[in-house]
Amino acid sequence: MGQGEKKKGMKSDEGPAPQDAHKCCGCRFPLLVALLQLLLGVAVATVAFLMLAISPSLLARETPHWAGIILCLVSILGLILYCITYHPDERNSMQFIAKLLYFVLCTIGLVISVLVMAFAGHHYSQASHFSCKEVGEDCVCILDPEDPIARTFTYAGVSDCEVITGTLTLYFLLQIVLNLAQALVCAVGAFIMWKHRYQVFFVGLQIGSPSAQQWQKV
Repeated sequence: MGQGEKKKGMKSDEGPAPQDAHKCCGCRFPLLVALLQLLLGVAVATVAFLMLAISPSLLARETPHWAGIILCLVSILGLILYCITYHPDERNSMQFIAKLLYFVLCTIGLVISVLVMAFAGHHYSQASHFSCKEVGEDCVCILDPEDPIARTFTYAGVSDCEVITGTLTLYFLLQIVLNLAQALVCAVGAFIMWKHRYQVFFVGLQIGSPSAQQWQKV
């Protein structure tokens, strides 16, 4: 009897199983965040190339395909993090570097998305007030027809000015929405990396584990 009680007491002091000790939210990178980044990056780049197909006169800040490509690279790094087996950061320098790089790229992606939204909002407000006319194979637009020194915008290769005042304006609005979602996802990804690095939080607490139940009774 005494030996049985002693064994039971020793078993209760062992605590949770070692393989469950590191089951935290950041140990397996959330797949949903990386997939959302990939989908949004592809969507932003696709819309930008569609805008570029309207006229070769559009500038790089008006067709932000670079923002979508950067987010695709961030999502690929997130998928790599998802596939990495968890080790404490101090025991795996490559994992720590990958997490730090992902955090930095998410922060850069957030800043880039905000810049794209600012450019797209500015061009949207301009295009929605354009007064355009067709000149040969080009479309020449002006903000204020009554102003003799008003700035003119020439879009080469556009035979129908309705594309500028209608389709292009819609693309600018779509870029604002997509980059807003992209900025939010980048912020979530950066927050997950920060939370996992500087705060400890566990999932499940091993409530279903028999050893955990015995440990909780002590």
